[in-house]
Amino acid sequence: MAAAPTEEARLARLVAAHERWRGHGVFNLLASENAISPRARRYLGSDLAGRYTLPLSAEFEGERIDNSYAGTRYTDEIERLANAAAARLFHGRFATTRPLSGHIAALSALAPLLPRGSKLLAIEPSAGGYDGYASGFIPALLGYQVRPLPLASASARLDADRAIEEIQRERPAAVVLGQSFFLFPYPLREIAEAAHAQDALVFYDGSHVLGLIAGGRFQDPLREGADVLFGSTHKSFPGPQGGLLVTDREDLFQQIDPALVWRIFDNAHWHRIAALGQTLLELERVGKEYATTTVENAQALGRALHGAGLSILAADDGFTESHQIHLDRKALKERHAIAPGALARRWERQRLITDLVGRLGTAEVARLGLIPSDMPRLAELLIRAGPRHERVGAEVLAWRREFHGLRFQ
Repeated sequence: MAAAPTEEARLARLVAAHERWRGHGVFNLLASENAISPRARRYLGSDLAGRYTLPLSAEFEGERIDNSYAGTRYTDEIERLANAAAARLFHGRFATTRPLSGHIAALSALAPLLPRGSKLLAIEPSAGGYDGYASGFIPALLGYQVRPLPLASASARLDADRAIEEIQRERPAAVVLGQSFFLFPYPLREIAEAAHAQDALVFYDGSHVLGLIAGGRFQDPLREGADVLFGSTHKSFPGPQGGLLVTDREDLFQQIDPALVWRIFDNAHWHRIAALGQTLLELERVGKEYATTTVENAQALGRALHGAGLSILAADDGFTESHQIHLDRKALKERHAIAPGALARRWERQRLITDLVGRLGTAEVARLGLIPSDMPRLAELLIRAGPRHERVGAEVLAWRREFHGLRFQ
């Protein structure tokens, strides 16, 4: 009998199997994921991955120091480069790439700027908002009250008049915009004007649409009135998992930046910051083309699926202006007798990856090289594998193998 494999060998096999499966064997339509460029991936595996610093920017025994460790001459410059690229790309003057996720980036903005007891307005999870802003999560942690911004459904546009009425009635300390189900830009100028008239701050959580903002395709939050923009860097933004924060207001950044270390986090992940810097620089070059292709793919996929009988929300409004399209979950159950989660499992077995809550995203397939004219073919495979419950995995794999490398890098 052969010797039992070691756990290290088993781990190596699992990682290799994942690389083959998710990296080369499927079409990924998860709205929350993307593919990073080979150069950014190399930086993630560089010597930076094991390095650790504690930025102090303080007096220590009579000496002014900015870091508690020596040997950081290159990491310091990497951070400055990445921060400068983020500020340029998102039209701000001040940026930090230290937040370890979009959620941490939100905490990095909210905690220093809003005292306990503050009232927030945010879109409810039941209308497509981010769960973290619901009453039991970030607001509970930081002692905030949270009230809903009116949104009819996860696929509706935010109504400026109703939002302004709510701002004037509730008089919040801040309005938090951003959604997990995110199809359309906001009437941001009007909302910001109303909020600022009440001395409220406007935070824009761009986690899902950050790559589209970078490409100038969705909206321009800081120029349209948001005080702080933050978000995750691995959804429509094709970078490593992590977060960033940008603002044009020096007074706010002077409160945010010193409050991060030993409050929100202590260390920054330098390999991630280097990979994020690389992605920011890539999007300065190719972001417009990438974002345009991604959005046009989503619109074309929505049309093709809807035309084939799979109900997609917001059909009367062009389906989407982001990288997402949303299944009509009620119609799915009524017409096809299947829930979104079960449909996603059918697709997964046929090498088509989506989430279990009815969102499809086109960011990663755009990076692979699919264009709007490919969407009818992709829609046909989704229809056959899903509602018709056919086996199309071999066709999907053969098509996937036609795409080598990544576009937009």
